[in-house]
Amino acid sequence: MAAVLPLRGYAALAGARLRAMLQYRAAALAALTTQIFWGLLRLMILDGFYRGAPQASDFGTEHLASYVWLGQALFALFPHAVDPVVAERVRSGAVAHDLLRPLDLYAHWAAGVAGWRVGMTALRVVPMVLIAAVALPLLGVREWSLAPPAGAAAAFGFAAGITLGLLIGTAFTVVGQGLLLRTVSAAGWNTLMPAVAWFCSGLLVPLPYLPDRVQAVLALLPFAGLMDTPFRIYTGHLAGAAAAQALLVQAAWAVALVVIGRRLVAAGVRRVVIQGG
Repeated sequence: MAAVLPLRGYAALAGARLRAMLQYRAAALAALTTQIFWGLLRLMILDGFYRGAPQASDFGTEHLASYVWLGQALFALFPHAVDPVVAERVRSGAVAHDLLRPLDLYAHWAAGVAGWRVGMTALRVVPMVLIAAVALPLLGVREWSLAPPAGAAAAFGFAAGITLGLLIGTAFTVVGQGLLLRTVSAAGWNTLMPAVAWFCSGLLVPLPYLPDRVQAVLALLPFAGLMDTPFRIYTGHLAGAAAAQALLVQAAWAVALVVIGRRLVAAGVRRVVIQGG
């Protein structure tokens, strides 16, 4: 029974953060409009690139359209910054209250990050999917629309992949917050993380469009598990044993990043200075 109570506490923290994010409907609508524009712009550029040299990759327009729209719909899951609530609490010294809670600080932060990211995504994903999967075909732009998963196995693999992607993204964010206990300012992490991860995850350019050697290296890094792996499984470009291997790499990195984050948070708690005291 004692083990159940902390789990309920973490679930309550995640749920409270999710419900708080669901209140920002106007901001989500503005972000949705922006993401539709950038989705169409990316499709024009990348599809033009593919059609200019179709022999360079087997990742065709039918894969590309779904890849891009999934990226736009699930963009809020991406670990682009540390949790601003945590950053402000560390800066102001209010993190001392978190240290007094009868909860594990790492799990507390991870639950908050997960609720924050899922809450932001929940407001955008349904209208984005409706526009990309329903509205675009009705407007005669079927080849640039979001297609259904490549099959039942692809749908299941995508669900597993995006769940692991959320775990990796959450773990990445808490790693940054562990460093925040030492640096106080989140500016460095919030600048460096998007610059590296956008490229390495496929959010900027789909990884199948990169040279084979670069793809081989990026496939072994944790960033591909954020977006590229689940999206390619969805489109059927990654299937069978290759998909299973990619999911195993995702799971391994999720565990590794949790271990790294826990150690950073534990070390930071031992050295953290609250309001200069």
